[in-house]
Amino acid sequence: MLLAAACGTIGAGPAHAQAGEKPPSTFSAVIGSALLCRDQIDNAYFYSWLTRFFGPAYKHEGGAYWFRTDDASLWGTPVSEVMVSDDTSELAFVAAVSEVPPDELEGAIRKAVGIRYLAVDASPYPVRVSNPGSKIAYYNTKSKIYCAKFKSLPPRP
Repeated sequence: MLLAAACGTIGAGPAHAQAGEKPPSTFSAVIGSALLCRDQIDNAYFYSWLTRFFGPAYKHEGGAYWFRTDDASLWGTPVSEVMVSDDTSELAFVAAVSEVPPDELEGAIRKAVGIRYLAVDASPYPVRVSNPGSKIAYYNTKSKIYCAKFKSLPPRP
């Protein structure tokens, strides 16, 4: 069943998003909450959700499935890609590429939901971390925001 959920075959729902369609109205609640570490990180669920609304991942590398999210935005900033971890890592994560620099993304999040991010060092390109554990990192001239958590161990027999 978990494999079926990871492949996006559980539950009938709307067809995959077609070119020119807008992202689902639940994008901020589902993906935004996960990126802020306000939600559990279940990579099978997020893989299925992203496949349902954005179609298949356009690449699989670096321990993640990468989805294009044309016309999506979070906290008033454009989001071009969302990544979800595969099962090769001991961490489960959700990440997104925002088309604005980290200081602009941090300001938008603070204004929209009140979460502050603090730089972890005094370097020119510091990673910023929130109290719940979400991180914003430089990604060329853009930002990458992510939440990573250790996977739960399966129950012992």
